[in-house]
Amino acid sequence: MRLTAFWRWWVAGTTSQLGSAVGTLALPLTALTVLHASAFEMGLITAASYLAYLLISLPAGVIVQRLPLRGMQVALDLVRALAIASVPLAWWFDMLTVAQLIAVALVVSFANVLFDVANQTFLPEIVPAAQLQARNSLTSGTHAATALGGPSLGGLAVQLLGAVPTLFVDAVSYLLSATLLRTLPARRVQRPAERPPMITMIREGWHFVLRHPIIGPAMWDATATNFVNGAMLALFPFYLMRELHASPLLVGLLIAADGLGALIGAALTTRFTDRFGTARGLIIAAFVGVAGALIIPLGTGTTAFLAFAVGNLIFASSTVVLSVTTRTYRMLASPPELLSRVIATVKFVSWGAIPVGGLLAGILAGPLGARTTLLIFGALTVLSPIIYLSTPIRRLRDLPLDPAPTPTEARV
Repeated sequence: MRLTAFWRWWVAGTTSQLGSAVGTLALPLTALTVLHASAFEMGLITAASYLAYLLISLPAGVIVQRLPLRGMQVALDLVRALAIASVPLAWWFDMLTVAQLIAVALVVSFANVLFDVANQTFLPEIVPAAQLQARNSLTSGTHAATALGGPSLGGLAVQLLGAVPTLFVDAVSYLLSATLLRTLPARRVQRPAERPPMITMIREGWHFVLRHPIIGPAMWDATATNFVNGAMLALFPFYLMRELHASPLLVGLLIAADGLGALIGAALTTRFTDRFGTARGLIIAAFVGVAGALIIPLGTGTTAFLAFAVGNLIFASSTVVLSVTTRTYRMLASPPELLSRVIATVKFVSWGAIPVGGLLAGILAGPLGARTTLLIFGALTVLSPIIYLSTPIRRLRDLPLDPAPTPTEARV
């Protein structure tokens, strides 16, 4: 039986996410085990992996609105496959350097930004509004499952094959995703008689987000959370291998706790928000995230491994509850003609904090050590509940779905 557009879209995303979860572990382990990268160099690789969110997120919303979704997504998958495949090829010819890893991370990050905005813009076109929360929970749960299985498989593959050959798995996953996405129906791009300048369209999305009483604070909360996430992405492999002396397989298993936490969060989000309300749920989840982040770098020996896994699980589950709830709300509360630009604006600000956090963590970990740096960033997560408590959200049970202002009203 032929799969519907949603399920083909979902299978394509699941395939590339699983490969990416393997590659996300294999790339830093390549830097650590093959090139013996320092904490600062690990910070640079993490920063490069997310720098594009600062550089092109805002125009990405306009680009996605103007170009055919299917053709763009297929092309971006092919670009990512070639970039990742260049690492084992360079290693084979004994030409691999940290600079190339940074360049590959940067190319993939540019492709990721455009692809992610396009993907989120496409979902409301194939899913009824009443099903968006469930479909967002499913996609987050799928991402969590791949984040759970990917690092574990990646750690095993690195243990058996080495870090560099394992990257071929990531490259192949993008090729399979491109093949599946090629079967989706092409979106007809509307060509208006008069096309507004890009800066005008960017400004409309920017003003809508900043002036929205719910979407704006949710974006700043995500920014604070992602700033800490950037530090974790940069330091987790370094902390586990250099300070706790874990094997690549154990590193993969411990980092996979993030996927388990995300899977739990995705599975419980709808039930949790039905019980406590979407607004109250955001505040509760934000406080839970603080506890998880502070547990991660505690203990020594076996206790340290246990604390890392438990803290990672708690932090990830709370982050997914925040993400699913606010992402669904953005899709429902934003005018359709503004949605891609709203998504791009939120990604520019919130995901743009990841490279900043990763680079700063890499700088601090040199003199302070990875454990102390992770504790400092963990303490910063307290900003998340403070942001929500300082807004009208603290007085609400559920996030209101009032009619969203039009682009013209958003500029007033």
